[in-house]
Amino acid sequence: MRKEANIISSPSTKTWEELYKAAIEFKEIGAWNWMWDSDVFGVKNPVNGEIGYCCVLGGIGEFFALAIYLGTEGLSDYLRVQSGEIDVDNKDALYLKKCLVASFGDRKFLSKDDLRVIKKLGLLFRGRNAWPLFKSYQPGYHPWYLTEEEATYLILCLKQAKEVALRFKEAPKMLNTSKDNHYFVRIPKKEGETLEWMDAWLEPPPPLKKMVIMVKEMDESRLKRIEKTASRQEMIWEIDFFHFPACVEEKGGRPYYPLAFLWVDQDSYYILHTYLTTPKKYRIEFIEQFLHCLEKVKILPAEILVKKGELFSYLCPFTERLNIKLSLVEELDAIEEARNDMVEYFDKGKS
Repeated sequence: MRKEANIISSPSTKTWEELYKAAIEFKEIGAWNWMWDSDVFGVKNPVNGEIGYCCVLGGIGEFFALAIYLGTEGLSDYLRVQSGEIDVDNKDALYLKKCLVASFGDRKFLSKDDLRVIKKLGLLFRGRNAWPLFKSYQPGYHPWYLTEEEATYLILCLKQAKEVALRFKEAPKMLNTSKDNHYFVRIPKKEGETLEWMDAWLEPPPPLKKMVIMVKEMDESRLKRIEKTASRQEMIWEIDFFHFPACVEEKGGRPYYPLAFLWVDQDSYYILHTYLTTPKKYRIEFIEQFLHCLEKVKILPAEILVKKGELFSYLCPFTERLNIKLSLVEELDAIEEARNDMVEYFDKGKS
Protein backbone atom coordinates (compact mmCIF):
# COMPACT_ATOMS: atom_id res chain seq x y z
CA MET A 1 0.00 0.00 0.00
CA ARG A 2 1.21 3.50 -0.77
CA LYS A 3 1.71 4.95 2.68
CA GLU A 4 2.35 8.57 1.78
CA ALA A 5 -0.27 11.05 0.66
CA ASN A 6 -0.30 14.64 -0.44
CA ILE A 7 -1.95 16.08 2.63
CA ILE A 8 -0.50 19.59 2.62
CA SER A 9 -3.35 20.69 0.36
CA SER A 10 -6.01 19.25 2.70
CA PRO A 11 -6.14 21.48 5.79
CA SER A 12 -4.95 24.96 4.90
CA THR A 13 -1.60 26.26 6.16
CA LYS A 14 -3.47 28.52 8.58
CA THR A 15 -5.41 25.55 9.95
CA TRP A 16 -2.22 23.49 10.33
CA GLU A 17 -0.61 26.37 12.24
CA GLU A 18 -3.58 26.65 14.61
CA LEU A 19 -3.72 22.88 15.08
CA TYR A 20 -0.05 22.51 16.01
CA LYS A 21 -0.29 25.53 18.31
CA ALA A 22 -3.33 24.06 20.10
CA ALA A 23 -1.62 20.66 20.37
CA ILE A 24 1.59 22.13 21.80
CA GLU A 25 -0.34 24.17 24.36
CA PHE A 26 -2.39 21.13 25.37
CA LYS A 27 0.73 19.00 25.78
CA GLU A 28 2.45 21.62 27.91
CA ILE A 29 -0.08 21.31 30.75
CA GLY A 30 0.51 17.52 31.03
CA ALA A 31 -3.14 16.69 31.75
CA TRP A 32 -2.35 12.94 31.84
CA ASN A 33 -0.63 13.54 35.17
CA TRP A 34 -4.00 14.02 36.88
CA MET A 35 -6.62 12.69 34.44
CA TRP A 36 -7.47 9.16 33.36
CA ASP A 37 -9.12 7.87 30.21
CA SER A 38 -12.29 7.28 32.24
CA ASP A 39 -12.66 11.05 32.81
CA VAL A 40 -14.86 11.66 29.77
CA PHE A 41 -16.29 15.03 28.72
CA GLY A 42 -17.88 16.33 25.52
CA VAL A 43 -17.24 19.15 23.06
CA LYS A 44 -20.10 20.05 20.72
CA ASN A 45 -19.11 20.69 17.11
CA PRO A 46 -20.48 24.13 16.12
CA VAL A 47 -20.67 23.08 12.45
CA ASN A 48 -22.78 19.91 12.58
CA GLY A 49 -23.94 19.77 16.20
CA GLU A 50 -22.28 16.41 16.83
CA ILE A 51 -20.74 15.88 20.26
CA GLY A 52 -17.23 14.48 20.45
CA TYR A 53 -16.49 12.68 23.71
CA CYS A 54 -12.94 13.43 24.83
CA CYS A 55 -10.60 11.50 27.05
CA VAL A 56 -6.99 12.14 28.01
CA LEU A 57 -4.65 9.20 27.48
CA GLY A 58 -1.27 8.75 29.13
CA GLY A 59 -2.01 8.12 32.80
CA ILE A 60 0.03 4.92 32.76
CA GLY A 61 2.89 6.62 30.96
CA GLU A 62 2.79 4.75 27.65
CA PHE A 63 0.70 6.57 25.03
CA PHE A 64 0.08 10.30 25.41
CA ALA A 65 -2.88 11.69 23.52
CA LEU A 66 -6.27 13.33 23.41
CA ALA A 67 -8.86 11.06 21.83
CA ILE A 68 -12.24 12.39 20.66
CA TYR A 69 -14.87 9.70 20.10
CA LEU A 70 -17.33 11.03 17.56
CA GLY A 71 -21.03 11.01 18.32
CA THR A 72 -23.05 8.43 20.20
CA GLU A 73 -21.67 5.67 17.96
CA GLY A 74 -18.07 6.53 18.80
CA LEU A 75 -18.86 6.84 22.51
CA SER A 76 -20.70 3.51 22.52
CA ASP A 77 -17.76 1.62 21.03
CA TYR A 78 -15.38 3.32 23.50
CA LEU A 79 -17.59 2.31 26.45
CA ARG A 80 -17.82 -1.28 25.18
CA VAL A 81 -14.03 -1.48 25.24
CA GLN A 82 -13.83 0.18 28.67
CA SER A 83 -16.38 -2.23 30.14
CA GLY A 84 -14.60 -5.26 28.72
CA GLU A 85 -17.48 -6.14 26.41
CA ILE A 86 -14.99 -5.75 23.58
CA ASP A 87 -11.54 -7.07 24.45
CA VAL A 88 -8.77 -4.71 23.32
CA ASP A 89 -7.08 -7.81 21.92
CA ASN A 90 -10.19 -8.74 19.96
CA LYS A 91 -9.40 -9.05 16.25
CA ASP A 92 -12.29 -6.71 15.41
CA ALA A 93 -11.47 -3.95 17.93
CA LEU A 94 -9.08 -2.22 15.51
CA TYR A 95 -11.85 -1.70 12.95
CA LEU A 96 -14.47 -0.19 15.28
CA LYS A 97 -12.94 3.15 16.20
CA LYS A 98 -14.74 6.33 15.20
CA CYS A 99 -12.56 9.08 16.58
CA LEU A 100 -9.95 11.77 16.09
CA VAL A 101 -6.64 11.47 17.92
CA ALA A 102 -3.94 14.01 18.67
CA SER A 103 -1.02 12.04 20.06
CA PHE A 104 2.54 12.82 21.09
CA GLY A 105 5.19 10.28 20.22
CA ASP A 106 8.58 9.73 18.67
CA ARG A 107 9.70 11.02 15.30
CA LYS A 108 9.84 7.50 13.84
CA PHE A 109 6.04 7.24 13.90
CA LEU A 110 5.55 10.22 11.57
CA SER A 111 5.22 9.82 7.81
CA LYS A 112 7.11 11.89 5.27
CA ASP A 113 3.98 13.96 4.76
CA ASP A 114 3.67 14.66 8.49
CA LEU A 115 7.30 15.78 8.56
CA ARG A 116 6.79 17.87 5.44
CA VAL A 117 4.00 19.83 7.13
CA ILE A 118 6.13 20.38 10.24
CA LYS A 119 9.03 21.61 8.11
CA LYS A 120 6.75 23.92 6.11
CA LEU A 121 5.50 25.48 9.34
CA GLY A 122 9.05 25.97 10.63
CA LEU A 123 8.43 23.89 13.75
CA LEU A 124 11.05 21.92 15.65
CA PHE A 125 10.50 19.08 18.10
CA ARG A 126 13.13 17.10 19.97
CA GLY A 127 13.12 14.07 22.22
CA ARG A 128 10.74 11.28 23.12
CA ASN A 129 6.98 11.80 23.06
CA ALA A 130 7.52 15.29 21.65
CA TRP A 131 6.19 14.98 18.10
CA PRO A 132 2.48 15.74 17.51
CA LEU A 133 0.64 13.30 15.26
CA PHE A 134 -2.96 13.68 14.12
CA LYS A 135 -5.10 10.81 12.85
CA SER A 136 -8.69 10.19 11.81
CA TYR A 137 -10.28 6.82 12.54
CA GLN A 138 -13.44 5.56 10.85
CA PRO A 139 -14.92 2.06 11.24
CA GLY A 140 -13.49 -0.25 8.59
CA TYR A 141 -10.93 2.25 7.34
CA HIS A 142 -7.19 2.63 7.80
CA PRO A 143 -6.14 5.42 10.22
CA TRP A 144 -5.78 8.41 7.93
CA TYR A 145 -4.91 12.05 7.54
CA LEU A 146 -7.24 14.84 8.68
CA THR A 147 -9.57 16.76 6.43
CA GLU A 148 -9.95 20.52 6.81
CA GLU A 149 -13.22 19.99 8.72
CA GLU A 150 -11.69 17.41 11.07
CA ALA A 151 -8.63 19.57 11.74
CA THR A 152 -10.80 22.62 12.51
CA TYR A 153 -12.88 20.65 14.99
CA LEU A 154 -9.80 19.06 16.57
CA ILE A 155 -8.42 22.55 17.25
CA LEU A 156 -11.56 23.37 19.23
CA CYS A 157 -11.36 20.08 21.13
CA LEU A 158 -7.71 20.63 22.10
CA LYS A 159 -8.48 24.13 23.36
CA GLN A 160 -11.53 23.02 25.32
CA ALA A 161 -9.70 19.97 26.66
CA LYS A 162 -6.98 22.24 28.03
CA GLU A 163 -9.57 24.38 29.81
CA VAL A 164 -11.50 21.40 31.19
CA ALA A 165 -8.31 19.66 32.32
CA LEU A 166 -7.08 22.71 34.24
CA ARG A 167 -10.49 23.10 35.91
CA PHE A 168 -10.54 19.38 36.68
CA LYS A 169 -7.14 19.67 38.37
CA GLU A 170 -8.66 22.14 40.84
CA ALA A 171 -12.01 20.34 41.13
CA PRO A 172 -11.54 16.57 40.53
CA LYS A 173 -15.26 15.86 40.98
CA MET A 174 -16.44 18.30 38.31
CA LEU A 175 -17.19 15.50 35.83
CA ASN A 176 -19.29 13.55 38.34
CA THR A 177 -23.07 13.77 38.24
CA SER A 178 -26.03 11.99 39.82
CA LYS A 179 -27.81 12.06 36.46
CA ASP A 180 -27.55 8.64 34.86
CA ASN A 181 -25.94 8.58 31.39
CA HIS A 182 -25.26 12.33 31.33
CA TYR A 183 -21.94 13.88 30.38
CA PHE A 184 -20.32 17.23 31.01
CA VAL A 185 -20.30 18.96 27.61
CA ARG A 186 -18.84 22.23 26.41
CA ILE A 187 -21.42 23.99 24.22
CA PRO A 188 -20.47 26.75 21.73
CA LYS A 189 -22.52 29.87 21.13
CA LYS A 190 -21.57 32.27 18.38
CA GLU A 191 -21.16 35.88 19.49
CA GLY A 192 -20.31 37.95 16.43
CA GLU A 193 -17.19 36.41 14.91
CA THR A 194 -16.19 34.51 18.05
CA LEU A 195 -17.42 31.44 19.90
CA GLU A 196 -18.42 31.63 23.54
CA TRP A 197 -18.47 28.35 25.45
CA MET A 198 -20.86 27.19 28.15
CA ASP A 199 -21.14 24.14 30.40
CA ALA A 200 -24.02 21.68 30.11
CA TRP A 201 -24.93 18.19 31.27
CA LEU A 202 -26.32 16.25 28.33
CA GLU A 203 -27.45 12.71 27.63
CA PRO A 204 -26.01 11.30 24.38
CA PRO A 205 -28.67 11.47 21.65
CA PRO A 206 -29.97 8.18 20.25
CA PRO A 207 -27.66 6.84 17.56
CA LEU A 208 -28.79 7.50 14.03
CA LYS A 209 -30.43 4.44 12.58
CA LYS A 210 -28.21 2.95 9.93
CA MET A 211 -30.08 2.96 6.67
CA VAL A 212 -30.28 -0.57 5.34
CA ILE A 213 -30.64 -0.59 1.57
CA MET A 214 -31.28 -3.99 0.04
CA VAL A 215 -30.34 -4.68 -3.55
CA LYS A 216 -34.01 -5.04 -4.34
CA GLU A 217 -37.28 -5.61 -2.58
CA MET A 218 -38.13 -9.18 -1.74
CA ASP A 219 -38.36 -10.81 -5.16
CA GLU A 220 -41.15 -13.36 -4.78
CA SER A 221 -40.49 -15.04 -8.12
CA ARG A 222 -36.81 -15.48 -7.22
CA LEU A 223 -37.67 -16.97 -3.84
CA LYS A 224 -40.08 -19.39 -5.49
CA ARG A 225 -37.34 -20.49 -7.89
CA ILE A 226 -35.00 -21.07 -4.96
CA GLU A 227 -37.64 -23.17 -3.18
CA LYS A 228 -38.25 -25.16 -6.35
CA THR A 229 -34.59 -25.89 -7.16
CA ALA A 230 -33.11 -26.23 -3.66
CA SER A 231 -33.51 -29.25 -1.44
CA ARG A 232 -34.32 -28.93 2.25
CA GLN A 233 -31.69 -30.56 4.42
CA GLU A 234 -31.15 -30.93 8.16
CA MET A 235 -28.09 -28.68 8.03
CA ILE A 236 -27.12 -25.82 10.31
CA TRP A 237 -25.26 -22.95 8.69
CA GLU A 238 -23.20 -20.27 10.37
CA ILE A 239 -23.08 -16.85 8.72
CA ASP A 240 -20.95 -13.88 9.69
CA PHE A 241 -18.83 -11.07 8.33
CA PHE A 242 -15.56 -9.56 9.51
CA HIS A 243 -12.93 -7.09 8.39
CA PHE A 244 -10.21 -8.85 6.44
CA PRO A 245 -6.72 -7.72 7.61
CA ALA A 246 -5.56 -6.58 4.16
CA CYS A 247 -5.56 -2.84 3.60
CA VAL A 248 -6.84 -1.83 0.16
CA GLU A 249 -6.08 1.53 -1.38
CA GLU A 250 -7.97 2.70 -4.42
CA LYS A 251 -6.88 5.73 -6.38
CA GLY A 252 -8.12 8.90 -4.77
CA GLY A 253 -9.79 7.08 -1.89
CA ARG A 254 -9.15 6.38 1.74
CA PRO A 255 -7.54 2.96 2.37
CA TYR A 256 -10.00 0.45 3.81
CA TYR A 257 -10.20 -3.08 5.18
CA PRO A 258 -12.55 -5.23 3.09
CA LEU A 259 -15.47 -6.97 4.72
CA ALA A 260 -15.49 -10.71 4.23
CA PHE A 261 -18.80 -12.60 4.26
CA LEU A 262 -18.62 -16.26 5.26
CA TRP A 263 -21.20 -19.04 4.98
CA VAL A 264 -20.02 -22.25 6.73
CA ASP A 265 -21.68 -25.59 7.44
CA GLN A 266 -21.58 -26.13 11.20
CA ASP A 267 -21.14 -29.90 11.06
CA SER A 268 -18.47 -30.30 8.35
CA TYR A 269 -16.87 -26.83 8.62
CA TYR A 270 -17.18 -26.71 4.84
CA ILE A 271 -17.09 -23.16 3.46
CA LEU A 272 -20.23 -22.76 1.37
CA HIS A 273 -19.63 -19.24 0.09
CA THR A 274 -17.35 -16.24 0.57
CA TYR A 275 -17.55 -12.69 -0.66
CA LEU A 276 -15.45 -9.55 -0.19
CA THR A 277 -16.87 -6.04 -0.28
CA THR A 278 -16.19 -2.50 0.97
CA PRO A 279 -17.33 -0.92 4.27
CA LYS A 280 -19.73 1.30 2.31
CA LYS A 281 -21.38 -1.44 0.26
CA TYR A 282 -21.76 -4.38 2.61
CA ARG A 283 -25.32 -3.55 3.69
CA ILE A 284 -26.39 -3.28 0.07
CA GLU A 285 -24.75 -6.52 -1.00
CA PHE A 286 -25.36 -8.90 1.90
CA ILE A 287 -28.86 -10.12 1.01
CA GLU A 288 -27.94 -10.45 -2.66
CA GLN A 289 -25.04 -12.69 -1.67
CA PHE A 290 -27.24 -14.67 0.73
CA LEU A 291 -29.70 -15.45 -2.07
CA HIS A 292 -26.83 -16.15 -4.46
CA CYS A 293 -25.42 -18.70 -1.99
CA LEU A 294 -28.77 -20.50 -1.80
CA GLU A 295 -28.93 -20.59 -5.60
CA LYS A 296 -25.36 -21.81 -5.90
CA VAL A 297 -25.45 -24.67 -3.40
CA LYS A 298 -29.15 -25.48 -4.04
CA ILE A 299 -29.76 -26.19 -0.36
CA LEU A 300 -32.22 -24.75 2.15
CA PRO A 301 -30.77 -25.43 5.62
CA ALA A 302 -32.92 -26.19 8.64
CA GLU A 303 -31.31 -23.43 10.70
CA ILE A 304 -28.97 -20.46 10.33
CA LEU A 305 -26.87 -19.13 13.21
CA VAL A 306 -25.55 -15.55 13.44
CA LYS A 307 -23.96 -13.61 16.29
CA LYS A 308 -24.51 -10.05 15.06
CA GLY A 309 -27.90 -8.45 15.65
CA GLU A 310 -27.38 -6.52 12.44
CA LEU A 311 -27.27 -9.75 10.38
CA PHE A 312 -30.24 -11.13 12.28
CA SER A 313 -32.36 -8.15 11.27
CA TYR A 314 -31.24 -8.37 7.63
CA LEU A 315 -31.96 -12.09 7.33
CA CYS A 316 -35.16 -12.38 9.35
CA PRO A 317 -37.68 -11.44 6.59
CA PHE A 318 -36.04 -13.88 4.16
CA THR A 319 -35.58 -16.81 6.54
CA GLU A 320 -39.20 -16.45 7.65
CA ARG A 321 -40.35 -16.48 4.04
CA LEU A 322 -38.19 -19.53 3.25
CA ASN A 323 -39.17 -21.33 6.48
CA ILE A 324 -35.61 -21.45 7.82
CA LYS A 325 -35.04 -21.15 11.56
CA LEU A 326 -32.82 -18.16 12.43
CA SER A 327 -30.99 -18.01 15.78
CA LEU A 328 -28.81 -15.38 17.45
CA VAL A 329 -25.91 -16.98 19.33
CA GLU A 330 -22.75 -15.86 21.14
CA GLU A 331 -20.19 -18.06 19.41
CA LEU A 332 -19.71 -19.42 15.89
CA ASP A 333 -17.01 -22.08 16.11
CA ALA A 334 -17.06 -23.11 12.44
CA ILE A 335 -16.86 -19.48 11.31
CA GLU A 336 -13.98 -18.81 13.68
CA GLU A 337 -11.94 -21.71 12.35
CA ALA A 338 -12.66 -20.76 8.74
CA ARG A 339 -11.71 -17.16 9.46
CA ASN A 340 -8.43 -18.18 11.08
CA ASP A 341 -7.61 -20.43 8.11
CA MET A 342 -8.33 -17.62 5.63
CA VAL A 343 -6.14 -15.13 7.49
CA GLU A 344 -3.34 -17.68 7.94
CA TYR A 345 -3.41 -18.50 4.22
CA PHE A 346 -3.27 -14.81 3.39
CA ASP A 347 -0.37 -14.22 5.77
CA LYS A 348 1.59 -17.09 4.20
CA GLY A 349 0.99 -15.58 0.77
CA LYS A 350 2.38 -12.24 1.93
CA SER A 351 5.54 -13.85 3.30
